[in-house]
Amino acid sequence: MDIETVLPDYHTFNFEEGNYKTTYTRKYQNRKAYEAPDPRKVYGFIPGTVMKVYVKEKQRVKKGEPLLILQAMKMNNIIAAPINGVIKKVYVKVGDMVPKIQMLVEFK
Repeated sequence: MDIETVLPDYHTFNFEEGNYKTTYTRKYQNRKAYEAPDPRKVYGFIPGTVMKVYVKEKQRVKKGEPLLILQAMKMNNIIAAPINGVIKKVYVKVGDMVPKIQMLVEFK
């Protein structure tokens, strides 16, 4: 009996030392594909409360300029602009409680 009969969904990896055959777990096969981070979208990196918003839509900002203050674990975190650009949309307002993965600001 060969490996193709026993492992119908096997995958082969080629190394300098030879080939390695394996199967993927269902969790691995159903995983979300990797997406490179988009610098035009600013997400919260920790759950917290928006304390102050410095920018508004259509405002031009420079890299490193503060966009907003996010308070988390009794610390104020300044969220700075990752790029030079124009603000397309601000998704939060003062007092909003945001989860870790929520989009805060988007650039054009």
